[in-house]
Amino acid sequence: MAKKANPLGSLISFIAWLTGVIVSLAVGVALIQGVLIVPYIGIVNEIAGWIVVFTTLLGAILAIVNRFR
Repeated sequence: MAKKANPLGSLISFIAWLTGVIVSLAVGVALIQGVLIVPYIGIVNEIAGWIVVFTTLLGAILAIVNRFR
């Protein structure tokens, strides 16, 4: 028997996913701007920030495409 979708569970999952995206973007932008640094890696902080931003946006786009496919 097919399981019915729980609307509250779906809403909570979406809120958790959206929170993760927002936090990841905030951390990535902070690394790029130099507000947040990881000790001992120097200039790599900015590169790490761009990687975080790029992969977060890519993951969000792929998740949206997969949801409506």
